[in-house]
Amino acid sequence: MTPLDAITLSVIQAALQQTCDEMDLTFSRAAFSPVIAEANDRSDGIYSAEDGSLIAQGSQGLPVFVGVMQYSTKTIIEMIADGRCLPPEEGDIYIVNDPYLGGTHLMDVRFVMPVWRDGKIFCWLSNTGHWPDIGGSVPGGFSASATAVEQEGLRLPPVKLFKRKKLDPEIYAIICSNIRVADQRIGDIRAQAAALYVGQERLFAILDRYGDETVVAAISELRKRAAEQMRAHIAPIPDGVYRSKAFVDSDGVVDQPLAIALAVEKQGDTLTFDFSESSPPCIGPMNSVLATTLSSVYLAMRHIFPDVPISAGAFEPLIVKRPEGTFLDAKYPRPVSGCAAEVSQRIAEAVFAAMVQALPEKVTAAPAGSSGNFALGGNDPARGRDYVMYQISGGGYGGNVAYDGLSNGCSTIGISKSPPVEIMEQAYPVLYRHYALREGSGGAGMHRGGFGLAYEVEILRGEARASFVMDHGRTGPQGACGGKDGAVNTVTVFRDGKPHVPKHLSKEQDIPLKAGDRVRVGTPGGGGYGDPFRRDPALVLRDVMLGYYTIEQAKETFGVALSADGQLDLAATQTLRSALS
Repeated sequence: MTPLDAITLSVIQAALQQTCDEMDLTFSRAAFSPVIAEANDRSDGIYSAEDGSLIAQGSQGLPVFVGVMQYSTKTIIEMIADGRCLPPEEGDIYIVNDPYLGGTHLMDVRFVMPVWRDGKIFCWLSNTGHWPDIGGSVPGGFSASATAVEQEGLRLPPVKLFKRKKLDPEIYAIICSNIRVADQRIGDIRAQAAALYVGQERLFAILDRYGDETVVAAISELRKRAAEQMRAHIAPIPDGVYRSKAFVDSDGVVDQPLAIALAVEKQGDTLTFDFSESSPPCIGPMNSVLATTLSSVYLAMRHIFPDVPISAGAFEPLIVKRPEGTFLDAKYPRPVSGCAAEVSQRIAEAVFAAMVQALPEKVTAAPAGSSGNFALGGNDPARGRDYVMYQISGGGYGGNVAYDGLSNGCSTIGISKSPPVEIMEQAYPVLYRHYALREGSGGAGMHRGGFGLAYEVEILRGEARASFVMDHGRTGPQGACGGKDGAVNTVTVFRDGKPHVPKHLSKEQDIPLKAGDRVRVGTPGGGGYGDPFRRDPALVLRDVMLGYYTIEQAKETFGVALSADGQLDLAATQTLRSALS
């Protein structure tokens, strides 16, 4: 056993983090699907042997999985203990995607593997990857009008997909018989398993170098310090209750918004999150399972206090009351395809809107908060094969006390990026006719929100079906401290040249398309921070010169007077702002 001093503790912490990062990279580089290989819609982590609590997670993985995978790992441990799961052997890997067993939506498939040391389980390794298709009523799994989870795809309880490192052909055959383009999944499956085996090798190297007892002691100390650090951040916040609301456009079936009503009570060095006044369970697929709701709160607080190490200890001062009787605590058979990619971001937005009241110099206005889920499934006659394309999109981040928001940033819940246009056009029969910043979409403010993305994609060959599960089509991301909301999400489908806007604005499924038809999307901009009339006129001039705003928009939105040739008139600006105020 190596003595646990400060340097050893720091090295072990970095080594555990590096192990998870290498698992992430292995997964992406070996995967076949662009959504994993290019967009990085996946995550890897290390979890405790006793209760599945988080030890470390890769910095390159989706933050929304920070809480989710520990709950699915805990569920497997409990099911093994009471005989509902076969007991593990060395080299086994369980597969599970059941949302109600500590998951997200069905497309997020988790692999969980025990790591054996001296005849007993030392810890668990787990990862999640977004499969492009998991069966169900529409290609891609994003059924915007599903009313039961069975319509969304194949639901897998924890079963052993790998037994002693060998793929079980019977389980694999069941999976392939229930999903589209099944022949392409073997690459993702092998990549997902390889990432876990690589993690095990790196973990063994750490244990061999420092000794099991030292590493166990380090893990315990790191968890303790993460809790202390989070408490230290919370303690200076004034005691009290901070309230906010965020809205989901609709559930895809009933065309009415769903409210996320949050009360955050700060007392001492803890925060208690109460969502009990939120809307009841909905008919459509915008319900959230408990694990995703909890994880959404955790990731929002990670955005606010990013220096706190990723560990279960960081969550201990964050008490989330179970939101029973609301759409944030979905139970079987409620559909949930929108929970991970959309509802989770509305939950995070509610946390930001509450916490910006308590920490106005620390918290940003709301980000775009939509993954822009666009699934396209069809047949490519030139290649003689079916395909399922999954497109995610970036959007604007909210402004803050010091800076404008980031433009075309990844979703709130992850680091996923849009796959390169060149890769998508190579893999699928589509052509991107337009792909650019959505100028002017950021909410106005002293520091404006970042801009969203505008793109248009055309079907080149064959026939296809399109489905959308997005959000912020009804209301834009919230501004803060006097800032304006960002622009709403827009979707327009052109069939035979005629425009069609979905009834639910950001949600619709099974839209038939053929060669020449097009889909046009504009993603939301981030919310603005502070009074727009306090924005530095020089920054407004810069934005006009860059083409983000017109001279007239500068005048109406920010109260800045510019001449026809783009010269700034400070005296006229002061007069204009006084008049408009």
